[in-house]
Amino acid sequence: MDEEWNGPVADGGDPLPVDRRDVRFSGRVWSVVTDDVRFGAGPGERVARRDVQVHPGAVAVIAIDDVDRVLLIRQYRHPVGRYLFEPPAGLLDVAGEPPWTTAQRELAEEAGIAAAEWSVLVDQYMSPGGSSEAVRVYLARGLAPVPGGRPHTGEAEEAYLPRAWVDLDDALHLVLTGAIGSPTAVSGILAAWSARASDWADLRSADAPWPARDALLATGRVHAVGERGSA
Repeated sequence: MDEEWNGPVADGGDPLPVDRRDVRFSGRVWSVVTDDVRFGAGPGERVARRDVQVHPGAVAVIAIDDVDRVLLIRQYRHPVGRYLFEPPAGLLDVAGEPPWTTAQRELAEEAGIAAAEWSVLVDQYMSPGGSSEAVRVYLARGLAPVPGGRPHTGEAEEAYLPRAWVDLDDALHLVLTGAIGSPTAVSGILAAWSARASDWADLRSADAPWPARDALLATGRVHAVGERGSA
């Protein structure tokens, strides 16, 4: 069987048929389901059972000031039991709220900062082998403090979020040496460092289409919005 791909290199295609779905858990932030998925057709057809985390999706913000420093916040992440340095981020958990609006709100809530210039930096699936989580990372520039400072949301993880301003070249070094490992920090810093070389000219507008999320929504792979959670 020929396993060389001759088509365009771009994510896509139709979802495979699911014969059965069992909901194992339905929580405030995500659900876990078990799908019986049909692979192939005819004599080679197989049914495989796959556990899937159904996620609402999220956004993150790489905020860069006028002297090319990246804003990172130090936040405790219970699943890994460590404090991580991350860009401001949040779940897409407000019904009807556009992702760009969510990003603006999260930058204000987690860092007390507003931005005059916005672009799409990179889109990614966080763990597509087991989760439907899709994240859009924005670039924010033209930064200014929010009048009155950072509003507090009541989320335990957001009660204390110390900020670190890191030169973009130094941030790249932190990524490549493994000093920081948050996926949005890694992808966002690498993308920002690369995009700066072209003076940010190749980036998409902040309201650019997001086909990956559209496909997830169309096929029921986004967890229904409930009470707001932390990301």
